[in-house]
Amino acid sequence: MNGAAKGAIIGGVFLAMLGGAGYGVYALVGDSGEAKDGDISVQAEKGSGPVGAKETAATAKAFLAAWAAGDERVAAELTNNAAAAQTAVGDFRTKAYVSKAVITPGPPNGTTVPFKVEAEITYEGTTKPLAYDSQLTVVRGVTSGKPLVDWQPSVIHPQLQKDERLRAGAAANPPVRAVDRNGEELTPEKYPSLRQVLDELRQNYGGKTGGRPGAEVWIEPALKESPKRTLLTLVEGEPSTLKTYLDAKVQAAAEQAVAKYPEASVVAVQPSNGHILAVANHRTDGFNAAMRGARAPGSTMKIVTAAMLIDRGLVAADKPAQCTKDVRWGGRTFHNLDNFELPGANFATSFAKSCNTAFIKPVAQVHDDAALSKEANQVFGIDLDWRTGIQSVDGTVPTATGAEEAAGYIGQGKITMNPLNIASVTATARTGVFRQPLLVSPELDGRKIATAERRMKPSVQQQLVAMMRQTATAGTAEKVMRSVGGDKGAKTGSAEVDGAGNPDSWFTGYSGDVAAAAMVEGGGHGGDAAGPIVAQVLKAD
Repeated sequence: MNGAAKGAIIGGVFLAMLGGAGYGVYALVGDSGEAKDGDISVQAEKGSGPVGAKETAATAKAFLAAWAAGDERVAAELTNNAAAAQTAVGDFRTKAYVSKAVITPGPPNGTTVPFKVEAEITYEGTTKPLAYDSQLTVVRGVTSGKPLVDWQPSVIHPQLQKDERLRAGAAANPPVRAVDRNGEELTPEKYPSLRQVLDELRQNYGGKTGGRPGAEVWIEPALKESPKRTLLTLVEGEPSTLKTYLDAKVQAAAEQAVAKYPEASVVAVQPSNGHILAVANHRTDGFNAAMRGARAPGSTMKIVTAAMLIDRGLVAADKPAQCTKDVRWGGRTFHNLDNFELPGANFATSFAKSCNTAFIKPVAQVHDDAALSKEANQVFGIDLDWRTGIQSVDGTVPTATGAEEAAGYIGQGKITMNPLNIASVTATARTGVFRQPLLVSPELDGRKIATAERRMKPSVQQQLVAMMRQTATAGTAEKVMRSVGGDKGAKTGSAEVDGAGNPDSWFTGYSGDVAAAAMVEGGGHGGDAAGPIVAQVLKAD
């Protein structure tokens, strides 16, 4: 070794520290029988108060050195969760098949130390590089008082979340070449929102469509039913082709639309057959809220409520409705936005202007606490265990009484939906028949598709469509839907969320044989954020 390099024995393996004292580059370079000068100390002294700069530097240096050397015991003792850290550091070499690791620390930022990992994965004679950046934070041990690495899975790899693991080996399923309904290939590079969807499709159908598995590095999810996330392909497999019902053109529009708003999700479906044309999310947590979310849908739920009230003969589109400033039910007072009122207006206008009180006043005449739940389930197919092809949540409309029942009529209370559910609600209103949303053909796996107990009465469907058209041309959705052509309809919505500064923005609409719904968490009123997303998607087809 030259004069610029120092080293240490950790766990019986010689570790080089390039660049002299202080922060350098730690790399597993060979084996030696004795320690050299510049040993990396793994002993931390007990202290109190905030962790200092020297403690941060020494602790981070010792931990990274032990990790690079593959000494999980020493590395673990330098963290505040020794059991979890020892398993993760040990698995890094034995289950992720890391044959070499070079770790380069960066300058500390307070008690946080960034670093770069340049690893080599060797599996059955194949070696490939895996490089990434991560960081660690040093904290004071609660009981020991020593400076310790605050253990998080993301220390090992930035994409690791709680209870997830880094793994390498033979893939469980062959790679899948997913294509849209017209045969155009769908890749996560071109359509980032589809990454999780494509991973799930591969997990569910990779073994059913031919192909040969390869070898790869992946993140093992905490939940068995969740898909593995591939980080690196070690050996290429032979892909099978999986045809989806997605439409590349609509998907591209959906991706572009949600990118304009944080925490945004959108789904588009084809009312005539239930085929899912697009799924897109723009979220910091990577969650597929478009299909798996569960939040109050606000006034978009009035589509279902209106159908129920018309179905029971309690209201009619052309009959007068009581749209007062407020209404009291179950000990709670409900208001319209800015306390507006529509004296003498009919129910269609109350729907188009999103009058809350016109929907709550008929509660007293319903005489069935489960009325809304029955309508949602029996006509709109909500809560029927949809099997779309990947994990999805099909909404809940529980039976409620008093103020909770009234809140449910305007999409608040305990009702939860996601954009997939509301897009399906709009598709059902458009055609009068619930068709379960589908990403791929059920013939691939013989899964049972949900069917509603009954179709919507023609008179109910005709009035619903007419009211949605009025909303799109002369109601709360007029401005947003102005640029959308063809036979069109819409419904706006906003949902108050406890503790949130702004309500969630909801919007749903249709044009021709496309129905779409969007939700933007904290996005404000329906036309503010979710509306422009839906309009852009509807214009793409």
